[in-house]
Amino acid sequence: MDMNLKNKRPLVMGIINCTPDSFYSSSRKQGVRDVLDQALRMKEQGADILDIGGESTRPGSKPVPLDEEMERVVPVVAAIRKEMDIPLSVDTRKSAVARAALDQGANIINDISALRDDPDMTAAAAAYGCPVCLMHMQGNPETMQNKPEYASVVDEVLHFLLKAAADAEAQGIRKENIILDPGIGFGKRLEDNLALIRNIGKFAQSGYSVLMGLSRKSFLGTILDAEADDRLIGSLTANGYCAAMGADILRVHDVGETVQMLTVLQEILWKD
Repeated sequence: MDMNLKNKRPLVMGIINCTPDSFYSSSRKQGVRDVLDQALRMKEQGADILDIGGESTRPGSKPVPLDEEMERVVPVVAAIRKEMDIPLSVDTRKSAVARAALDQGANIINDISALRDDPDMTAAAAAYGCPVCLMHMQGNPETMQNKPEYASVVDEVLHFLLKAAADAEAQGIRKENIILDPGIGFGKRLEDNLALIRNIGKFAQSGYSVLMGLSRKSFLGTILDAEADDRLIGSLTANGYCAAMGADILRVHDVGETVQMLTVLQEILWKD
């Protein structure tokens, strides 16, 4: 598997939500067959990575019990790995879910808590020697949009992520396995999200790989006065900017359209 996360052209990470309540209803998939069909479709469309999650982290969402998250995620990871050879990311805050998914063939841990919620998660990532995504979030999914405030959002988020990365390295996670995610929409106001996107170059210059996850999020709805189903063009526009400014991975619902957008940018920006 090609796990090079420093290609000039960003990698496309397709979102697979094994949940009944993720914010974008069209992304909700339940049952192994349903998820397998989506995974195959995303791979055919050009996805480089598939990100599988069993717990919605939309604003106001509540935690999912461990047993329920395991039942949603682990059989799906096993089924996809049996069918195809593509890097798989597990989107979880629970080390038990991460370990079980890695045992079934997952390759990456995507932890929205930046290894803070489960004291064993850092040890799991170090033990498996796998890439790990560290995301910034103010508060938790249930409370994060209750009047978030920052004095300087870019500086504060970058400082948080660099400290989280340093802590991870100190506990045995290799620098090349650390991916930073500014956490668009996670405890952020509209102006905060826009400032982070506008300054993504600062994160790209940190020496770590950078993931951007902004697909169809509510800040786009505020700008466009549009529901999630009508935010594709806004998502492509924002992701195109992030790609041009140095993002390494784009986490998206719409793989085919994102690949087309990057194909055009390839000719404009990255043609040899």
